[in-house]
Amino acid sequence: MSTIQDKQLTEILIEDLMISSEKVAHVQLNNPLEHALLVLVKSGYSAVPVLDASYKLAGTIGKTLILNEILGLERFEIEKLSEMQVHEVMNTDIPSISKQDTFMQGLKAVINYPFVCVSDDEGYFDGIITRRAILKQLKRDYYTSKNNQS
Repeated sequence: MSTIQDKQLTEILIEDLMISSEKVAHVQLNNPLEHALLVLVKSGYSAVPVLDASYKLAGTIGKTLILNEILGLERFEIEKLSEMQVHEVMNTDIPSISKQDTFMQGLKAVINYPFVCVSDDEGYFDGIITRRAILKQLKRDYYTSKNNQS
């Protein structure tokens, strides 16, 4: 298989650009919100995937969702962090893409999201595709084609 630099944008698959599941910070459905917030703060991410016990994609959870949930009328109700679980707060209406989808499908998917989860036909989590990876590839292709025209 040729390297990604040798491929045209139309030949690149999500699989070529994605970050594999082993390298992606995530939380599980039954984790307390406190754990999810710790993962988010420690990782520096604003949101992470939520997986079920069999590592199927269930949704995403972000700092904003958690903070909105513990925001009371006059203070943050910190005690809710240990009382509530991720599945009670997470976002389940998320886009998902397959490893075999094309670069252009990935580009469309990340327009409104900083990352999109990659899962297989059965829903198992394979990793993420980031807006950064898509834009870097677009930039690389632009400059490569520009240099080839000179």
